[in-house]
Amino acid sequence: VLENVQVPMREYLDLPRKLMDELAMLKVELVGLPPDAAQKFPSELSGGMIKRAALARALALDPDIVFLDEPTSGLDPISAAEFDELVVKLRDTMDLTVYMVTHDLDTLFTACDRVAVLGKKKVLVEGTIDDMLRSEEPWVKS
Repeated sequence: VLENVQVPMREYLDLPRKLMDELAMLKVELVGLPPDAAQKFPSELSGGMIKRAALARALALDPDIVFLDEPTSGLDPISAAEFDELVVKLRDTMDLTVYMVTHDLDTLFTACDRVAVLGKKKVLVEGTIDDMLRSEEPWVKS
């Protein structure tokens, strides 16, 4: 996990190995992984831990914007809810802009403040969650 989180650092920064280890460990802890997870291989992690490790890597360079594609896909409802809460916490504390593709309505209602609903090869609704709920668009209502 630690080496995986360091990939963007190795690609884009010229930092000593020890500093990369420390920064990567901070990201591992930031996403709620236990310290011992840093030395594990992906095959040794649960689905939720893999998602958190991927998020740690996405945060490695302290971006302003994070793109998440189906971040809770494959997770059980409890793990998905925990991941949603983590995304909200990180978004708020790090002042992140998060673009998320999701079909998970629980995630949508928990982690998103603005949405764009895509269907029929176009944007059907764009705005707040309330705008989506008030939409008269038949595809959205279904």
